[in-house]
Amino acid sequence: MTNSADAPAAAIVATGWRWAPHWVLAFVALWPAPGYAEAVVVLGALAAIIKLAASRFRGGAQLLSSPAWALTSVLFFAYWLPELLSAAGSVDVGRALREAVVDLRYLPFLWLVAIAVADERGRRLTFGGLAVIVGIWTLDALVEVVAGASPLFQGIDAAKQLISGRPMCDLDELARADRLGGVLGPCNLKLGQVLASLSPFPLYAAGRRWGMAGWIVAAAALGVVIVFGGSRASWLTFALVLLLSGWRLLGWKRLLVVFATGAAVIVAVGLASPEVRGRLERTTHAFQAGAGGVDAALSGRARIWGAALCMVKEHPVNGVGARGFREAFPTCDPDAGSTPAWGEGPALHAHQIVLEVLSETGILGLLLWLAGVALALRAWRWSDAGARTRARPAMLALLVTVFPLNTHFAFYSTFWGALTLMLAALYAGSLLARPPRIGAGAEAPPQS
Repeated sequence: MTNSADAPAAAIVATGWRWAPHWVLAFVALWPAPGYAEAVVVLGALAAIIKLAASRFRGGAQLLSSPAWALTSVLFFAYWLPELLSAAGSVDVGRALREAVVDLRYLPFLWLVAIAVADERGRRLTFGGLAVIVGIWTLDALVEVVAGASPLFQGIDAAKQLISGRPMCDLDELARADRLGGVLGPCNLKLGQVLASLSPFPLYAAGRRWGMAGWIVAAAALGVVIVFGGSRASWLTFALVLLLSGWRLLGWKRLLVVFATGAAVIVAVGLASPEVRGRLERTTHAFQAGAGGVDAALSGRARIWGAALCMVKEHPVNGVGARGFREAFPTCDPDAGSTPAWGEGPALHAHQIVLEVLSETGILGLLLWLAGVALALRAWRWSDAGARTRARPAMLALLVTVFPLNTHFAFYSTFWGALTLMLAALYAGSLLARPPRIGAGAEAPPQS
């Protein structure tokens, strides 16, 4: 809390951070061009450090509440400390240390993200902007469903060729594409999971603005794209989002109708689309006898998980090192010598958050992750109804992204790690937002 002499300076400091929401939105909007998105992280982190140093950290309470500063930092360290500790005895010590040092850039960037949603204006811009970005990407993907090509990706690809003389994707990547790529393109087939993880933002925005009809239309558009463009993991992620966001707005009976309609749509799409039909057929292999059927249903992940358990057994304390899974895989491959379901080469990561944390960072890493989860849950438990309302989209997005009963991208990779940490900062910053200024209007709670 600032005294009266420091209040004008603190107000100036707070005003100087009004660009923070735009920085967060630029980061997300540039995901189709990963190099530029990463540059936004680095420049945002540097800008945050410079501005905080220039103000000598005065007016910090005007930017974030003390609990928000603490929770944002704790969630970062719950992610980063396992990475650092895993370097000792790692299969590739140099790489593990390098990854830990480089990932320090996320701490000031997370402060920036939390500051972006620490007041009503920032939350409106950031959450609303995320809803708009996801909406644009969804409409673009619907065009690809009908026309066979993404206008946004075609534009990005044309710009890339104009600048560098090379396309975004090479011919081999184009040949391997087995699902809708959308704005991310056929060489970065993460569209379904990205939209599923970010879907709470457009769903809550649509429900707040247009009520039940808006939520249903948004859910239908997202659902079609996720079925065509997503893995089965993204289907489960989106189903969780629909369940946890829809029951408050629609009630259980209408929500059951939504799920029944969604199941019928998936079956219909499976009949029309060979790619979707293939994923449905692989799912039915789980009902076949023996481990082979389960492994086929999981696209070879049972073999990967067996290797992960071997790594846990061999390196129980601090794992094989963050991003060391691929190097350790050949010695732990339970079916060495046979061609894996995913093709040639070792598995790159565990494809499951608990096994990834255990195999790469060990029991120490898992305990630190669980400590972060416990503190995030404690903050939610002790927050009032208004705080929970304003943080609900970010909370739900973070929850479904780390939901343990699913398969996942690598959380210690640049792309998915940055997405997850951003959601954690959005959650901490919005849940523990600083109190509104006297005279400021109250926020209207969302209807969904």
